[in-house]
Amino acid sequence: MPIYEYVSESPQDPEHSCRICARGFELRRPVDRSPLQVCPLCKNPVRKVVSRIHTPIVTKPLSVSAAKQAGFTVLEKRDQGVYEKI
Repeated sequence: MPIYEYVSESPQDPEHSCRICARGFELRRPVDRSPLQVCPLCKNPVRKVVSRIHTPIVTKPLSVSAAKQAGFTVLEKRDQGVYEKI
């Protein structure tokens, strides 16, 4: 399940928002569910925030043999727009 971030639509108005949604909160939800419209605690309107995603850092390029073992097709450029399978 992905983690979604939510924040209050009016974080400067402390009368209508709780401490949690004013600072923002994370919530694990199934992909097929619709985004939250209100804070689960104070029922203040919230909006989903676009957050960072984790992408693995590749420290070194794959060798031809490692790429083939991983199931990739390795191509080598021979001419202008012509590639040959290795």
